[in-house]
Amino acid sequence: MKISIVTPTFNEEENIVPLSNEIERIFIKLNINYEQIIIDNCSTDNTQEKIRNLTKKNKKIKAIFNLHNYGQSKSPFYAMTKTNGDAVIWIDSDFQNPPELIEELISSWKNGSQITLLRRRKTTDKFFMKIIKYFFYKFINYLSDHSPEPNTTGVGIYDKKAIEILKNINDPNPYLRGMVFELGFKINFLDFEQQARKSGKSKNNFFTLIDLALNGFVKHTKLLRSIVYFGFGISFILLMISAIYLILKMIFWDTFTFGVAPIVIGIFFIGSIQLFFLGIIGEYISTILSYNKNLPLIIEKERINFDQ
Repeated sequence: MKISIVTPTFNEEENIVPLSNEIERIFIKLNINYEQIIIDNCSTDNTQEKIRNLTKKNKKIKAIFNLHNYGQSKSPFYAMTKTNGDAVIWIDSDFQNPPELIEELISSWKNGSQITLLRRRKTTDKFFMKIIKYFFYKFINYLSDHSPEPNTTGVGIYDKKAIEILKNINDPNPYLRGMVFELGFKINFLDFEQQARKSGKSKNNFFTLIDLALNGFVKHTKLLRSIVYFGFGISFILLMISAIYLILKMIFWDTFTFGVAPIVIGIFFIGSIQLFFLGIIGEYISTILSYNKNLPLIIEKERINFDQ
């Protein structure tokens, strides 16, 4: 039996060494063979140097250095497709997913679970961000046939059968937290309390989260169909308003008028709705173009210890 551990990094110079040491300690304790694949998203600090030192000391640690920063979704997905273990565990490098959970994930897999995802019972998010994420998952689940579980990111353990399927998926911008629910495997969850970062700063910001949200909407919802329904609804409402206006005009003749302000507000409202939906359609077109380009998911600058 062999377990593969995937740990993506970007400017994690203070975290990757203690994390790798903790992973090694856990697998020595469990007496299980393992490999750790660290995929670095073109860090600008000393992370890559720390990784090189780790690979020299421990041949079970393999490294992939990306040519440039491909984003937080592509990197771990790519590394998972380069594993050769009987099961694959994706765990982040910032200690927000406690490495102690590795033992529980392996236990869940041994008990027959083909996919077990970590589910945050308590997070370090601010109140405003919690509200946004709550409504995001409500909305995406309402529009999707395969509802992603709130407070999961794709971090967890995957059986080799699931990984083989992922390897054959040609997606230029994979949204794993949604994709995993489309595979058809029964998914179990391991609840935990998210910890604060041990060191460093989060790489997420408002714009990266918006990018993830749009990717999720486009890939895993029937948003275009919803636009059609919404368009029919707005057309019906405007038709009814026009009919009511004409009836009142006929009854009261010159004494009844809407005035200029409601008309101007209505025009701006309809215009903003049109721009919003044009933007959504643009996202779909952009996604289609990315498929047609057929670019590699990741271009590697260097890999270490993969000949072992």
